[in-house]
Amino acid sequence: MGQKDPTHLVVGHLTRPHGTKGEFLCSVLTDYPENVFASGVVLSLGGEDDHGPNPDLPPLRIESVREHPKGALVTFGGVTDRTGAELFQGRYLYLPMEEVEPLAEGEFFYHQLLGMAVETAGGETIGTVQEVYELGPTDLLEVSGGKGTLMIPYQPEIVVNVDVGASRIVIDPPDGLLDL
Repeated sequence: MGQKDPTHLVVGHLTRPHGTKGEFLCSVLTDYPENVFASGVVLSLGGEDDHGPNPDLPPLRIESVREHPKGALVTFGGVTDRTGAELFQGRYLYLPMEEVEPLAEGEFFYHQLLGMAVETAGGETIGTVQEVYELGPTDLLEVSGGKGTLMIPYQPEIVVNVDVGASRIVIDPPDGLLDL
């Protein structure tokens, strides 16, 4: 584990209290919600500017989960009314990395892409990944280099290879993408 590997992964966001019994509407920010949003799972809390759990906030144990069109409705142990729930509104939920579902071959976490070199299949260096934007159907890589800052769609037909070991992404950009 290198220094930039986080100890925790963001798995959800407490959007707002729901009802009066301490239930929360949570945005689900994981590909494995059935493993994370399950009764008995303990999640840590962090604020919007925290890059990990805030040690001043108590961890929350999930008691129950039910589906909702905008995410999941979750109740946590010890949070039994709306006033208690409002204290945690807007916080992010973190799961310790050691409890995160192991990745299948060829999968990786977006935080691993940050700082990777980006080059074309022909060997031309484009720059390095500054940020990853998750924007619905197509995520974007913000890459800065000699040509300034480029937004590169993270699509299988463009991103041909991600080599985590070599910290390199190879792209096959369509005509015009790099001229923007």
